[in-house]
Amino acid sequence: MGEKVMPIFPCRSIEVTWEFYRVLGFEQSAWQRRPNPYLGVRRGDVELHFFGWRKHDPAASMNMCYIATTAVDDLYESFRGGLRQALGRVPARGLPRLSALRDTSYGVRQFLLNDPDGLQLRIGQPISGPTLAPVPTETVAKALHMATVLTESKGDHRAAARILDHLLASGEPLTAAERLKALVLRADAAVHMEEWPRARALIAEARGVPAGGPAGHADDLRRLADLEEAVPAQ
Repeated sequence: MGEKVMPIFPCRSIEVTWEFYRVLGFEQSAWQRRPNPYLGVRRGDVELHFFGWRKHDPAASMNMCYIATTAVDDLYESFRGGLRQALGRVPARGLPRLSALRDTSYGVRQFLLNDPDGLQLRIGQPISGPTLAPVPTETVAKALHMATVLTESKGDHRAAARILDHLLASGEPLTAAERLKALVLRADAAVHMEEWPRARALIAEARGVPAGGPAGHADDLRRLADLEEAVPAQ
């Protein structure tokens, strides 16, 4: 006996939803316009279904789905490339949007993808055991940890910005990798809050941080490039 889960989510338009998932490399597995709009999309073993509901409010959506993968970096680059090709940029705010790819404190390397109707796909790959790592006690590491949690788990960009502003103004010694991460996280918050002059200044400062460093450095540089595209031209 075998089972397969296919979650069904609301969307305002199956046509718009299909176009979004098509550029991400999905194929159609179901399609019906009448009597009730219905769409199924599939990519490998991942299958999502949608029903058309014009009254659906993406801003109020609490819909989420977790996707476990063994190739999170490859999937992230594929989605990122598809969005850039379709939209001319990688959307970092609003809907749809793609978050940064990061290693989490709970042993998963993951990213978040929100579709045009507010459905959030959490896509991750285990990189360690299931034990939740303790919150760091060292000042810089704790500030970066809390800002990341507030940004990516709670969407509280203002609270994250306050922590990062305090850290950057505190005079605490930061390594190049720590400074880059703090600046990118703060620029991310500025973009979400539409603080465009502040975002430009933070991005410029981040670009001045010496290259090289740990693997996470590459993740931050990739996110920095996406944030640059998200900031409107002056």
